[in-house]
Amino acid sequence: MIERKTHLDGIAISLLVACCLFWGAQQVLIKATLTELPPFFQGAVRFIGATLLLMLWCKWRNIPLWERDGSSKAGLIAGALFAVEFAFIYVGLQYTSASRLTIFLYTSPFWVAVLVPLWVVSEKMGKWQWQGLTLAFCGVVFALSDRLSGDQPKQWLGDALALAAGLAWGLTTVVIRTSGLVKLSAEKLLFYQIGVSALLMPLLSLGMGERWSFNWSGFAVVSILLQTVVGAFISYLAWMWMLGRYPATKISGYVFLTPLFALIFSNLWLGDAITMPLIAGLACVAEGMLIVNRKS
Repeated sequence: MIERKTHLDGIAISLLVACCLFWGAQQVLIKATLTELPPFFQGAVRFIGATLLLMLWCKWRNIPLWERDGSSKAGLIAGALFAVEFAFIYVGLQYTSASRLTIFLYTSPFWVAVLVPLWVVSEKMGKWQWQGLTLAFCGVVFALSDRLSGDQPKQWLGDALALAAGLAWGLTTVVIRTSGLVKLSAEKLLFYQIGVSALLMPLLSLGMGERWSFNWSGFAVVSILLQTVVGAFISYLAWMWMLGRYPATKISGYVFLTPLFALIFSNLWLGDAITMPLIAGLACVAEGMLIVNRKS
């Protein structure tokens, strides 16, 4: 029986920060690799590779993936939502800037905070927690405030797709937390999501007319390895493990760190400036997370 906790401990916070740190770097990796590998093709390779790694891991650990436990319906729904989220992100980036897309994508914690308590009363957030969540989101907006302008054609469509991606991410968490999926092993929970994505991403890539090529540079090879092994396998497995043990409303709030880490990596790698709004935004996110996890 999995022991569920009401507050985040040091292990959870450390894992969340580490995951958000890599996810921020991963955004820069994906962007830098787009010149060689189109987005859906990147996703297809990443999720197929991660699914194979997960199956090998489960075979080594003797963790069953195919036994009948009544979870298939909810699992396939969660997997489809997970794949749809990434599809919206990839298509949305064709119409809006990454900064604008990030703002709308990271509305996900609000969907979780609103919807999960409708089924799980113990995760209902108090006034202080809502204020902390709002402060963290405002910190992200403020940090990106000098990068939100743009006049790309059909920018409204990209913004709408980004908002839909945030909703799909939030709904994935809601399905997991409010169904029998939360009782599954982290491995099987992840298998539903990356397995469905591994089936759908190649179809989306072909449907978008992307060119498949395996004549990659050394950078592309390293990028895909990191996205697959660390991103889609290790970090997502850690996220599923935490969803089964800690309040979804509280761990979801930490995703606000990801776009800020992405800005930092953009500075270190791509030479983007570290601005005062970024520093102030980091402070707001840190304070917001302290408030969200404050005990009653």
